[in-house]
Parts: sequence; structure tokens; C-alpha cells
Amino acid sequence: MRLLAIVVLGVHLAWIILVVIGVLWTRGRPVWSAIHIAALLWGIVVEVGPWPCPLTLFENSFEAKAGISPVGGDFVLHCLDATVYPNLPGWMVTSFGVAVCGANLAIYGWRARKRWKRRPAHEGGK
Repeated sequence: MRLLAIVVLGVHLAWIILVVIGVLWTRGRPVWSAIHIAALLWGIVVEVGPWPCPLTLFENSFEAKAGISPVGGDFVLHCLDATVYPNLPGWMVTSFGVAVCGANLAIYGWRARKRWKRRPAHEGGK
């Protein structure tokens, strides 16, 4: 169970990295852009809504079954846990998360606007 907890925590960290910097990688990749935008919207919903992230629920379940307390466990689990769940006030983590998601969405908006402006004007049936 400890290995499953580490794997899920690693996936959670990868998901967070995708949300934070995915916009840098998605340019010119419409499918990945759609996935990233969905991840951003999901991130905002989870941060401001009353629902827990399913990955957090899996992590907690696997850690509990492995007998690992949230502050204990092996080094890898402890480091990943501290990265995914920083010891900061909840409002600060939520504010930062929503700001990062909003900034990424603004970049997508800027890209779309730029692409829309470059489109050739309709030339009346030619």
C-alpha cells in the first residue's frame, strides 16, 4: 500500500505541474490545450468548491492502509507530501492555485485573440 500511496502522490504532483506550467507546452497542440484547460477548470473547482480532490482521497486511503501517518512515512513519501501539501494557510494555497489557473486561462485567451486577429477577413464570396 505504501508504494501505491507514493505512486498516487507522484501522479498528483505531475498533475499539479501540468496545471501550473502546462501552458508553456501546449502551444500548437490543440488536444493537449483542451486537456490543460479542463485541468485548469477542474483545479479552480476543487480549490474553491467543497469537494476534495479524488487523488487526495486515494492518497489518504492508501497511507491509512499502509499505517502511515500524514507526517510520518518514508523519505520519498514525506518529500512528495510536503510538495503537494505545503504547510501554508488554506486561504493562501487556494488563492495561489486560483491565481495560477486564472493566469494560464488568460494566456489561452490571449492566444485565441491573437489567432482570431490574424484570420483573413472574409472577402465577400471570392
